[in-house]
Amino acid sequence: MTSPLVVVVPVHNEADFIPTALPSLISTMDEVDVAYRILLVENGSIDGTADVAKKVAADSAVEVISLPDADYGAAMRRGFLEADGIWVVNFDIDYFSTDFLHSVLGQPDEVDIVIASKRDPGSDDRRPPIRRIATFVFNLMLRMILASKISDTHGMKGFRSQLVNDLTPLVVSNQDLFDTELVIRAERAGYSIVEVPVTVAEIRPARSSLIKRAPRTVAGLFRIRRTLKG
Repeated sequence: MTSPLVVVVPVHNEADFIPTALPSLISTMDEVDVAYRILLVENGSIDGTADVAKKVAADSAVEVISLPDADYGAAMRRGFLEADGIWVVNFDIDYFSTDFLHSVLGQPDEVDIVIASKRDPGSDDRRPPIRRIATFVFNLMLRMILASKISDTHGMKGFRSQLVNDLTPLVVSNQDLFDTELVIRAERAGYSIVEVPVTVAEIRPARSSLIKRAPRTVAGLFRIRRTLKG
């Protein structure tokens, strides 16, 4: 039976965090009061993340999938390909929202993607200044390199299942840019995209280095441009 919601959550080396975060995510899903599945896609962990997740999940609507290599984008791709929901939503284990789920479920039939945009005028972005600047710069690169009008491609997003089925197999990016390429492909293909405001309050310090990610991100955006022109 198809669930209205399937939530895909990539996780890597989160054994210490999952015992707190996963029950909170399950509670968030329960508040929406629709049938759902959570696909927790562990990728390349060396701290027993998968075993901890399975123990915490118990008999809830959580399925744990394991991949051998640490790759956020590959984990998201696997989860999307496994999803069978009317809507497929991507969350992080430390960033999810009941309000966003209600926004997704409340969209009219013609909407294909819902993006929780940190750049929306109505958003309340409480992250440190350096993180907000990074989001601004990334958006600028999206406009300059890919001519996109989307204000934010990282973070919470909801996708109609038909779009996921049509476009996921075409995406070549992994790591940090799988979801960005998916959104850009959808934008260029004429799918209907809605951006909604969001409150962003980090519940722990960022785990990835902006300095290390920056060169990879720029190279990845140019690779996406070349791919889409090919």
